[in-house]
Amino acid sequence: MSSLPKNFGSAFDLSALKNPVSAAELSGISITQANLMQDVLPASHAQVVILICWSARSAQSQSVMAALGKMHEDDSARPEGAGWLLGNVNVDVEPEVAQALQVQTVPLALAIIQEQVVPLFETVPTVPQLRLVVDKVLSLAAERGVGSVIAEPEGAVEEKLEPEEIMALEALESGDFAGAKAAYREWLNRAPSNPLALLGFAQVELLHRIDGLDSAAIISQANLRPADIALAQQAADCEIAQGNFDASFARLIAAVKLASGDERKALREHLVGLFALVDPTDPILIRARQQLASALF
Repeated sequence: MSSLPKNFGSAFDLSALKNPVSAAELSGISITQANLMQDVLPASHAQVVILICWSARSAQSQSVMAALGKMHEDDSARPEGAGWLLGNVNVDVEPEVAQALQVQTVPLALAIIQEQVVPLFETVPTVPQLRLVVDKVLSLAAERGVGSVIAEPEGAVEEKLEPEEIMALEALESGDFAGAKAAYREWLNRAPSNPLALLGFAQVELLHRIDGLDSAAIISQANLRPADIALAQQAADCEIAQGNFDASFARLIAAVKLASGDERKALREHLVGLFALVDPTDPILIRARQQLASALF
């Protein structure tokens, strides 16, 4: 767990800035510096607060926000209520909030329990995985006297995670990227075509590569040195982690056109790996595949 910076409450008030996404598309409370300090943090002593950090540039982060919103809506319809609060942080509109929460990529989900911030995930989980994460947080918080566990309705079927998936998630919780990759690799050895295993492995590889990178600095350097293959790959990783698929793919396709031999092969393989992180039906991906084919042939 971590706490917000001590000087956070005295930072600039950005609540007057407009949200680029309509209110109808948002899920939960839109978090600003003011309501985070005055309302949300105090409320976390009575109920778990779950925040989803998102960006208008990341369709994936918006889909996770929508899934959490639907889950909170369903939980709120129960006689005992939801048992947790949901908030959303637009990292583009509220950069000071994002900085205070140490947001590096989106989507990123956080829980706040008794004013302590707990990272939950920075991937794109399935709806059953989301349910498991929320339920686990509520259970842990209840043990500390915050809120209560929501009982499952009669006849509900619990979604079972694969053993390798459990190992991967546990490894990620402790920051063990190598362990998470090994677990997903075991799952792929057993089920080579499993889409969740393929996606999980690709996500972990990306998280491992961007861990500790200064995204803004890397992208700036790569823009100045387009012929630097290593920089291009790092910048593309940072951009896709931010949900900027177009920029990520365009950068590597441009690098493919400049490269030859082993460098071109490495760039193509890197780009194909990033393709695995995007919905196969996404027009951006379809267009990028066509552009890559043209660049290669």
